[in-house]
Amino acid sequence: MFSNIGVPGLILILTLALIIFGPKKLPEIGKAFGQTLKEFKKSTRELTDDVMEDIKDEKKNLTK
Repeated sequence: MFSNIGVPGLILILTLALIIFGPKKLPEIGKAFGQTLKEFKKSTRELTDDVMEDIKDEKKNLTK
């Protein structure tokens, strides 16, 4: 996802975020971003598990 940015680009992005949001607000934004990613991963995992379960059920029905 971030493989094309590189270290200089990442430093630039972090510096701009620090200038725009300030040092007090930046940890809150990071925490919210982390929680959002965690919830997204959880939802993606659940959806994948549901789809895989449906595929297994369909295979069982086809082999009967």
